[in-house]
Formats: sequence, structure tokens, C-alpha cells
Amino acid sequence: MYQPDLSPVADSLALSSLLAALPLLTLFVLLGGFRLKAHWAGLASLAVAVAVAVACYDMPAGLAALSASEGAAFGLFPIMWIVVTAIWVYQLTVVSGRFEDLRRAFGLISDDPRVQAVIIAFCFGGLLEALAGFGAPVAITGVMLMALGFAPVRAAITVLVANTAPVAFGAIAIPIITAGNLTKIPYTDIGAYVGRQTPLIALFVPLLLVALVDGRRGVRQTWPVAVVCGVVFALAQFVSANYISVELTDIIASLAALAAIVLFLRVWRPRGGDEARAALARDGDSGSVGTAGGDEPADGAGAGPHRGRAPGGPGSGVSGATTRTRSAADSTAAPEDRASGSRVVMAFLPYLIVIAVFSLAKLWEPVKEFLASSDLKISWPGLDGQVLTAAGEPSTTTVYTFPWLSSPGTLLLLSGLVVAAVYRVSPAAAAREFTATVAKLRWALLTVASVLALAYVMNLSGQTITIGTWIAGTGAAFAFLSPVLGWLGTAVTGSDTSANALFATLQQAAGNKAGLDPTLLVAANTSGGVVGKMISPQNLTIAATAVGLVGKESVLFRGAIKWSLLLLLAMCVLVFLQSGVLAWMLP
Repeated sequence: MYQPDLSPVADSLALSSLLAALPLLTLFVLLGGFRLKAHWAGLASLAVAVAVAVACYDMPAGLAALSASEGAAFGLFPIMWIVVTAIWVYQLTVVSGRFEDLRRAFGLISDDPRVQAVIIAFCFGGLLEALAGFGAPVAITGVMLMALGFAPVRAAITVLVANTAPVAFGAIAIPIITAGNLTKIPYTDIGAYVGRQTPLIALFVPLLLVALVDGRRGVRQTWPVAVVCGVVFALAQFVSANYISVELTDIIASLAALAAIVLFLRVWRPRGGDEARAALARDGDSGSVGTAGGDEPADGAGAGPHRGRAPGGPGSGVSGATTRTRSAADSTAAPEDRASGSRVVMAFLPYLIVIAVFSLAKLWEPVKEFLASSDLKISWPGLDGQVLTAAGEPSTTTVYTFPWLSSPGTLLLLSGLVVAAVYRVSPAAAAREFTATVAKLRWALLTVASVLALAYVMNLSGQTITIGTWIAGTGAAFAFLSPVLGWLGTAVTGSDTSANALFATLQQAAGNKAGLDPTLLVAANTSGGVVGKMISPQNLTIAATAVGLVGKESVLFRGAIKWSLLLLLAMCVLVFLQSGVLAWMLP
């Protein structure tokens, strides 16, 4: 049986860590520096990971290949299965003609695109993260922003940055529950700690979103509603995580923030909405990717080229059933042109159905247990039973879970079937849209499969744990570096849950060794992971695919990396202070 050696290079953990980081460095340099298409960058990095595993970690080539095959399978199902079905549901609204009604319906709440970005990307995206997770919020909210006239790059960066604060409690708090199961620390304790960390990110994310949409002008003109949203979301997240329910935290916070915005807009309206809409229209029509009219741009809001296509346009990443919807410049319809009450309900119906299906599946215990019991556990042929962890225990990663019924992708498929029936989309038309979506996503499928294959090779060969063990050996300074492990794990795997599966027990052990609070460090791993998701190749591919920028993941990476690092630094400082002078913040 293969057991990884954590110090294969000259018996030095530092040198071994540098070598183990080569696949990740290859990935990020090819994406950010050489602007290579994501699928080529993923395949090249996978080759480097296999070479390091075989040549330096002495992993048998057969086991390395099998590890990659299991990772690729996981990337295709459930990860890309979710993306395919999420975009298919969107396409059903397009072929039915209802998506234009949805654009108008959002105008009933606010016709200001900056406020709409906060409502859709942050509030509605947070609700989707709470119920589904795994990339569904980015895919769905990305195309919704496109329908409002946002240029592709701007829409993608906005939803990537918005998908941060809710991630720790996503999919009914699965990342936190996973950490608790592995460390034997009560997950409610971990959730309480996380509930005193991620709310501080949530405070500022809405402000960051309006800056991404409209620069400093957007912040000056819309800061009151952004602050209200951030404060209410943060308070609700804190209260729920500590005193109500860890599992329901994101649902409560997202709905509370949305209600606060709706109520606040009854007594206050931002100025400059017309200018912002006109700037967004110029941004899309000209094909430029600069800031949408703000007098000073927000860095990264739109770096890199695109052709201003919406999903479904020629050469885009999804079905060709539609072209760009009307621009944001005419998003304020005349009163007689506004959607009627019934049309508003029908416009929101797909998303109401999604929420209802996921709520039933995740919150009603009998249904939840039935779906969980349907999962198939598959011992990966030739791999299971052949790999030990660094601690000498049999690896559980070699058992592949096939959630054919409980997967968010399958629940989205069921939601889509209901939507098709209600919208009277014929079975033949729905099937055509589905096959066309799969065909258009072929490069995205390859990208995610290759990156998850990379992650599995690094994990099973010992490369990832080598890096983590080296960082954990920094003693008291580890309190500052602790979130970096979660950030790294999520950036590699695209999942905060996977980051906790990788590093939660390591964080606990490092905390005990360094005399630091283990629960704080495990929570920091979770909180650090939320800011790493926006740069994970899987999430970049999902965002690029949703907005019709397949092959432009490097553009999104360069736009998102600075915000990811900035928020990571803030989280590192917070955790370091909570280990000392701000210890009073903790339970």
C-alpha cells in the first residue's frame, strides 16, 4: 500500500513544499501570466502533478492515473452536472420568452443596476448558496445579471466576488459539519466561531459590488443601501450561527438582507441610476470592459477582452437559443410596458420552484434522509485499499460517492422539468436545449475534470498535506497563516467542504501544538476558504461559461485575484487578533 512521505526532498519539509506547490504555480501562472485557456492550463498542471507524484513522492504511476480518473469523475458528477442543469433551467426561461419579464420584474424592486447587482448576486446568490452551493449560485446569478444588460466580464466578476461570505454556511452548512465530523469538535461550536468571522466580510461585500459595477461614483451614490444590506446580512449571520441554527444561517441572512433592502428602498432611492444604466449599455454595446461609467474604475471590474455577447450568442458557452437581451439602458420600462402581477410571478417561478425543491430536499428530514440513502458508494477499482494517509490510516478519498438523486444537479433537473411543464415548453424543445447546453459546455467539462484530477493526485500523493504541514509548523505565527490553508484548499478543489476535509484535522493538531485555540483555527480554515472560491479554476470556468466567455477564464482570474488576496489578508489579520487581543470576540 502506498503511504505518502511528507518530506521526500532531502528530508526537508520546506523544500518538499516548494516542489509540491509546482502544480499550483503552473496552474496560476498559465492562467494569470500566459493567459492560457483554462482547459489547457488544467491539463498542463495535471501533468506536472502526476510527474511530481511519481518522480518525487514515489507514487506508483498506476495509482497516480487512477487518482486522476476518480478526480475527473467527481468533477463531471456532481460538479459539472450542477452547472449543466443550472444553465439548462435558464435556457428554458429563454425559449419560453419569460426571461424578459424577469428583467422587468426586478425593475419593480429597483431600476438601479447597482442595487440590482446587490439583490441578485449577494442576496439571491446567498440563498442559492445556502440551498445548493457547488457553483449553482454563480451560474444562475451570472446569467441573471446578463439579462439586466451587464457586460459578460462585469457580470462574472460581480457574482464571483459576491459568492464569498455565504460559502462557509453553504449547502446547509456542509463545510462546517464536515469539519466537526473530522475533528470531533461540535459543529455548533465551529459554526459559532465562523459566525464571528465571515460576518465581517459580509459587511463590506455589498459595497465592493457597487464599486465593481459603477466605480467610486457607485459607492458615493448607493452606499446607504449597500451598508444596510451588509449590516443586516452580517447581524443575521452572527445571530443565526450562534443562537438559532448553523444549518439555516445563510437562508436567514439572505432573506433578512433582501427584506431590509426592499423596506429601505421604500424610504430612500439612490441617485444616478440613469447614468449607471447608460454606462452599462455603452459597456456592453462597445464591447469594452472598463468600469461602467464610474469616474474612477474599480480595479479588475473588467480587465481583458470580450465581445459583449450574452449566453447563447454566437461562440458563447451555452445554447444558441438566445442572443443578448435588451440593454440596461432601457431596463426601466414604461408603466404600460411593465409586467403584470401574474407575469411577475411567472417570471420568478423557476427560481421559486428551485427554492421550494431545495428547501424540501434539505430541510424536511424524511426527504433529506431518503435522498441521502440513495447515494451510491463506489470503491474506486484499483485504488481503494491501496492508499494510506500520511498518518497511516486507509484513505477514505478512494471511495467515490455517486449522488445520482441527492445531487443539487439532479434537484435542478427536477426543477427544470416542472418549469418546462408550467411554461409549456415541449419535451422535444427541452431535450434540444439540454443536449445543446452539454455540447457547448464541452471545454468547461474538460477544464473542471482536469482540475479535480489535479486535486485528487495532489491529495492522495501527499503534496497538499506537505504544504499544509509546512505552513502549520510556524508556531504562534500560524494564527495569522491559518486562513491561508483554507484559501489554498478551496482554490485547488473549488469547495470549502473539501478544504476542511483536507486541513481541518491538521489545523486542530497545529493549534494544540502551538498552544492556540483549535476551534479558532478550524473555523479560520473554513473562513479562509470562502475568499478562495472566487479564484478556483472550477468557479472561474462556471462563471465564464454562464456569461458566454468560455476560454476567457484567465481574464476573470486576473480580475478576481486581487480581491481574493485582499479579503484573505483581512481574514488573516482578524484571526491573528482573535487569537490575542480580540479573544473577547469568541464564544
